[in-house]
Amino acid sequence: MPELQDTGVKWADLDTKGKILRVLTISAKLILLLGFLYMFVCSLDILSSAFQLVGGKAAGDIFQENSVLSNPLAGLVIGMLVTLLVQSSSTSSSIVVSMVSSGLLEVSTAVPIIMGTNIGTSVTNTFVAMTQVGDRNKFRRAFAGATVHDFFNWLSVLVLLPLEVATGYLVKLTDLIVKSFNIQSGENAPALLNVITDPFTHSIIELDESVISGIATGDPEAKNKSLIKVWCQTASNTVIILTDFRWKGKKAIIFCTHMPNYCNHIFVNTNLSDLAVGLILLACSLLILCTCLILIVKLLNSMLKGQVAVVINKIMNTDFPFPFAWLTGYIAIVFGAGMTFIVQSSSVFTSAITPLVGIGVIKLERAYPLSLGSNIGTTTTAILAAMASPGETLGNSLQIALVHLFFNLSGIVLWYPIPFTRLPIRLAKALGQLTAQYRWFSGFYIIACFFVFPLLVFGLSLAGWQVLVGILVPIVAVLIFAIIVNILQNHKPQWLPSALRSWDFLPQWAHSLEPWDRVVTIMVARCCCCCKCCNVTEKDEETGTHENKDNEIEMYDKEAKKTSDSCEILKATSL
Repeated sequence: MPELQDTGVKWADLDTKGKILRVLTISAKLILLLGFLYMFVCSLDILSSAFQLVGGKAAGDIFQENSVLSNPLAGLVIGMLVTLLVQSSSTSSSIVVSMVSSGLLEVSTAVPIIMGTNIGTSVTNTFVAMTQVGDRNKFRRAFAGATVHDFFNWLSVLVLLPLEVATGYLVKLTDLIVKSFNIQSGENAPALLNVITDPFTHSIIELDESVISGIATGDPEAKNKSLIKVWCQTASNTVIILTDFRWKGKKAIIFCTHMPNYCNHIFVNTNLSDLAVGLILLACSLLILCTCLILIVKLLNSMLKGQVAVVINKIMNTDFPFPFAWLTGYIAIVFGAGMTFIVQSSSVFTSAITPLVGIGVIKLERAYPLSLGSNIGTTTTAILAAMASPGETLGNSLQIALVHLFFNLSGIVLWYPIPFTRLPIRLAKALGQLTAQYRWFSGFYIIACFFVFPLLVFGLSLAGWQVLVGILVPIVAVLIFAIIVNILQNHKPQWLPSALRSWDFLPQWAHSLEPWDRVVTIMVARCCCCCKCCNVTEKDEETGTHENKDNEIEMYDKEAKKTSDSCEILKATSL
């Protein structure tokens, strides 16, 4: 972590003009920061809509494959993939709730899918950390701060999924809770942050999420419907007819008719397909998201200096005095849960604290409990939404929502109270160091963990249990063996035979990233060389049409020679 020091001019040392300028500057930066944060949240919302347009119907079709969902490991991967498609754990979990309520899924079958949605929602802040790849130290801290959430979810699933399959403790526990209390149907989940963001996002795109749920529940009409909503709010036209005038008074008959109105978003009457609209929104939202994040980081870097940096650093990273120091982390968990409930999205909250970890304002040890709290906060909306279900489906809907809550609580019990068990912090730090040294590895990590591995497991699960177990068990056994040997090499090498005290007996590419780094460097060098050659040739052709032919030939020869020399140098360096 960087040492934050008070390097600015103190307030008391400023004259009147300096104080006014400082106040105006800070106010302007705060307004800009709030504006960028607003656009950042809106871009996440539009990004979620874009992913639903691109893959929403595919998500509904995936959920309909009950023969595959009966496999817990396949259910876990499907929940993860669907959440990656729609970029919203609340959307994917609501589909699961609707299927359980309609009787298409049993609660026990839906539990692994809920666990998978927990993993899928953590990829957003990992992408956010990539925006700080330019600075090695900031990238190391930001990537560690983002992946600590990933490791918590992966480790929780690694322990709790086999436990759930063997004992069914989550289903039994939540069933007892639902039966113990006479819970009445509640109101819809409150729209807190959405009240601010919906006017802007709904002016761009508005989706009918019931179409995805309809596909998942087997509605044949839903497959032919577009996800783009056309009819929005309903207007009430009241017609009052006064009849039967009597001396005691007059009788009024009131007729109320409800007329749907057209939506006001940009794509309401578009001739484009859902896929085309989704790709347009995907490109625009990613551009806005990355731009806002870069500007937010720059603004925070300029604002969080001097006394402000010192104060925030003390508030965020200082523990309570002895003997209450152990309470600090739990207060951070409660704070993270509350903030996630306010913003109605764990992705937004964890993505917001990732740049703060990168610039050194929040330590990784403090970002960890904040992320754990966000996992809890994201379940409260599902619980409130489940309580709004009809009476006949309230029990199952609420049980699934409680499964999500107790899964996260169980993970916190496993990986937080005892300092020794806080493995996600150590793993995230190690991965941060590795990606800082080999920055290309961050892209490999995202592709492998969130796309290649889930798709591999899903493909094997389609082939049946025998194929899945026959291929995955040897791979898992080799990984466990390698992890155990690594731990013993670092701490108790004398317990190992002499051949296993190091991995030098293996080829270098099998135990080091250095050969792979050389391959990546060669590929990048060759790409840069080709690009430079093409650019110089095009530039020369354009300038040649406006200049003298002799000058053109002379310049072309010089530039070509320089380009050729630079290409040879790049090739020699890479080799």
